[in-house]
Amino acid sequence: MKSGKLIAVIVVMLATLAGAYFSLAYLGDYLKLGLDLKGGVQVRVQATVEATADDMERVMSIMDLRINGLGITEPTMQREGSNRILIELPGIQDPEEAIAMIGQTAYLAFGIVDEEGNATIILDGSSLDNAEEVHVPASTQPGSMQGDEYLVRLDFNNAGRQIFADTTQRLVDTYPQLTINDAALTGDYRRNIAIFLDDNIISFPYVSTAIPTGEAVITGYSSLAEARQLALLLKSGALPVPVEIVEKRTIGPTLGEDSIQKSQTAGLIGLCLVVLFVIVVYRLPGVIAAFSLVMYSMLLFSVMALINATLTLPGILGVVLSIAMCVDSNIIIYERIKDELASGKTLRSAINSGFSRALRTIIDSNVTTLIAAAVLFWRGTGSIKGFAVTLSLGILISMFTAIVYTNFCLKQLAESGAFQNPVLYGGKGASK
Repeated sequence: MKSGKLIAVIVVMLATLAGAYFSLAYLGDYLKLGLDLKGGVQVRVQATVEATADDMERVMSIMDLRINGLGITEPTMQREGSNRILIELPGIQDPEEAIAMIGQTAYLAFGIVDEEGNATIILDGSSLDNAEEVHVPASTQPGSMQGDEYLVRLDFNNAGRQIFADTTQRLVDTYPQLTINDAALTGDYRRNIAIFLDDNIISFPYVSTAIPTGEAVITGYSSLAEARQLALLLKSGALPVPVEIVEKRTIGPTLGEDSIQKSQTAGLIGLCLVVLFVIVVYRLPGVIAAFSLVMYSMLLFSVMALINATLTLPGILGVVLSIAMCVDSNIIIYERIKDELASGKTLRSAINSGFSRALRTIIDSNVTTLIAAAVLFWRGTGSIKGFAVTLSLGILISMFTAIVYTNFCLKQLAESGAFQNPVLYGGKGASK
């Protein structure tokens, strides 16, 4: 008996169990959960005027920029019809803040205010190339007694720079007597530039000097987060068409926890029944199949955590379906081995021939499913794409475990000489 072959199989199985434990203990925190599992906010917005497909795509891009600027890393957005967008924000801490940010959707503009309080627009959002928050540490300002500074830096395009430069120069020349304190004391804002979003003033910076370069800086923020919020609104700019929130729902995590618990229970029961079936019918290969399923589960969830995939209930369905296909691949292999043993071949020959005969069938069946998953990903949205991703990953990993992992373990067992009786492999009689 070649004990080294048997030891190799035992080591691989122990490594599989250790890897599965590591995945459950450490990788679970890195696996993102969708709205249906984690809870969060669902918002549906609708264009209030006729909008083209290109307009709605630009709306989605700007919404995505705003939402991600809030630190929400798992948003999903999908078109509904010709003028609606469904936005899902799982696991957010402040739903009202997110809804308020999404609701600020219309017109971005820069203007000046006259003595009667009437605003004159000088630039719109299309003239702004970039806006970014900046943290200036006190250590970089020798002699300053004000501590760290937080500001927003604006950068306009060529046309916008010239208009901005002319406007700031005119304000400085026309109102040299107005100081930064006049607005607070007298309400005289004629030397300020108002920044409008949705007809609301979101910032009203004072023009201390003319800005010939068009690269303006807005100061006076108490924190970097405050500066970041304004920079985010400015950077995302104005939407190409006005939209309104027509529906908003807050989904509690209780539903998600209940779904996860039921999915875990159902998955565990199903897995135990499958393992029991393959062990009873195929004996020793059934044990290998059980370890193959453990290896499959470990690899699948590790890859999903690595690529930051979001797991949803449809995604769990994709996992379950791919588990069934993983078992199916093993069953195809074992049935071929049983046929070869029944024809009188030795155990080693039966295993080699069984894998060779089963390989084409396994590849054909999995490739056709991969094609269907690719179409779902291409044409689907939201949770449909999640189902397609988990199904595709599951199929590829199940092919690896069936073709490589199961193949290695069975061949090593056969060559070890420890388990030679065909009965242990689902066959009949003694091996030759």
